[in-house]
Amino acid sequence: MSPSGATVDQSGALARAETVICCEELTKRYPGDVLAVDRLDLAVFPGEVFGLLGPNGAGKTTTAGMLTTRVIPTSGKAIVAGIDVVAHPALAKQVIGVVPQTNTLDRALTVWENLYFHGRFFGLNAKEARTAADESLETFRLTERTKAPVMALSGGMAQRLMAARAILHRPSVLFLDEPTAGLDPQSRIALWEILDSLRDRGPTIFLSTHNMEEADSQCDRVAIMDHGRILALDTPAGLKESVGADTIVTVAATGDLQELAQVLEAKVEGATKAQRVGTTLQLHVKGAPGVLPQVVNAAEHAGFVLSDLSVAEPSLETVFISLTGKELRE
Repeated sequence: MSPSGATVDQSGALARAETVICCEELTKRYPGDVLAVDRLDLAVFPGEVFGLLGPNGAGKTTTAGMLTTRVIPTSGKAIVAGIDVVAHPALAKQVIGVVPQTNTLDRALTVWENLYFHGRFFGLNAKEARTAADESLETFRLTERTKAPVMALSGGMAQRLMAARAILHRPSVLFLDEPTAGLDPQSRIALWEILDSLRDRGPTIFLSTHNMEEADSQCDRVAIMDHGRILALDTPAGLKESVGADTIVTVAATGDLQELAQVLEAKVEGATKAQRVGTTLQLHVKGAPGVLPQVVNAAEHAGFVLSDLSVAEPSLETVFISLTGKELRE
């Protein structure tokens, strides 16, 4: 659900007086004329979990890098918690926490020491840092590993420790860059259970991911990004409703799929759109019962041989495919 107080203007953009992240024409062009982020305009509101969803190479990590001072923008402006991250990077680092894709824990320190010295670095006195480290270990279910070297942690434990470290100094915004990539399902669930428990008293969360299910289940709003641009932005439910269908039929068949698309659009009741996606065809259908027999009959009557057929509800990947004509995962 969108944060309270938000309104929608005619362009579909959410507008609100107070934002915790504000980007204005934020652009990053790498050497070789590689345009990673293209004039990004974005507003993230206090207290929400905001998801940036897209395939590898879409510009998600570069966007997060600019917002966290690790990447210098080519042009444009980025304000995080009221601070211009380009003009005042040192101040910006005080109000953000970052959980990166790669393990950045100090291997020379124990689990507890990673937290304690992080707190000291961010200005906590010795007593405050000890208390914060102890509380974080308990919150992130790492108390039994207090004195363990970080090299002895599993992937899920290391990710929880990085999250604990990132919020130890109580930042205004927590940036999660592919936080569950490579984790087993149990570790993913454990991490999000902990983060969910912190939502009411914790920071705004900016999640960069290519995991559709994660974005759908965890985010208040999601922006779908590709080639450095935002293609769509809304609540997960709003994005899926924008497809204009309640059933997605995926068809694999021999023959000309473009011709099959025209046949199914014309012959299947409630069909709103059909498009080729790789070696398959996706048919969008709204409000029509018994769609599978219709698809089979229409295809066979036109001389097509079906090799596979599946039905699903619209997903965020459906939205992405509808916008770009290609699969989200790359």
